[in-house]
Amino acid sequence: MSSGSAPAADSRSLSAEDHGPETHTAHTTTEMETAGHGTAPDTDMYQQLLSQLNDDAGKNGQTGVVPRMMDIRRQLTEFQLHYKFGMDEVLTKINILREEFEHTRDYSPIEHVNYRLKSLDRIMDKVQRYGCEPTLKGIRHAIRDIAGIRITCSFVSDSYWVAEMLCSQPDLRVVEVKDYIRRPKPNGYQSLHVILQVPVFLSNRTEFVYVEVQIRTVAMDFWASLEHKIYYTYEGEVPGDILDELRDAAEKAAALDKQMAEIRDRVSSLKRQAPTSGEGATGPTPADRPNPSGWFSEGAPSEGSPE
Repeated sequence: MSSGSAPAADSRSLSAEDHGPETHTAHTTTEMETAGHGTAPDTDMYQQLLSQLNDDAGKNGQTGVVPRMMDIRRQLTEFQLHYKFGMDEVLTKINILREEFEHTRDYSPIEHVNYRLKSLDRIMDKVQRYGCEPTLKGIRHAIRDIAGIRITCSFVSDSYWVAEMLCSQPDLRVVEVKDYIRRPKPNGYQSLHVILQVPVFLSNRTEFVYVEVQIRTVAMDFWASLEHKIYYTYEGEVPGDILDELRDAAEKAAALDKQMAEIRDRVSSLKRQAPTSGEGATGPTPADRPNPSGWFSEGAPSEGSPE
């Protein structure tokens, strides 16, 4: 499944094959970096899904091989399009926020935006691992990252800021927030993962689809990209010494985030001593922003200092 067209949130898009297991003991970065990992989908899963689609085609009054095949294709196309539409809705919201900051303020917390739709192969692989029902209804209920968006920010506080702005949108349902900044994963990975339910207004009804949004810093994004390449090279069986080095590198990336935030705060303090307009080139510090306790019960942690 291709990423398809979307609002110009960013000229780059994620590939359709970049999600994998999130619950691996060692490799627990994020499903957006683990393309090609895990076992191959069981052919029985495909057969069960095909059987269900064929039954649905029969219920729609389709008879004969060709009409049934066309109806099956229609069902799969609708399934894919609904997630693409939901992803486009969120991308539009992100693009609006980004352009608002770029054109009306001196600073934008959004550096880059990437997106992807999970392919049918990757969906079926996850159906097998999750043990969920291999039907479109079962997949809709159990798998929440078919549509995925990654937002890259300069600072940790920016990640919370962007998450708060998204979570405050009245037409989005916040299903789950995973705060891997305050509580990093065992391998050192830090990020915010927000699962949203997005209304998709179709010609005859409104569908709510899941969209996963991952928000992290530039430094952590670089680390996660490298970690993915290493796991792909070793096909998931990474030597222990390299895992230790990766964990150390994640800690250094977090330390870099903290150091750069401290420099930013010093520069911001100096700029306030002179008359300036807007928020200043370095942007508002965390103290200048609303408390995000509405979505993050313990509030945003200080830069680079997760519990």
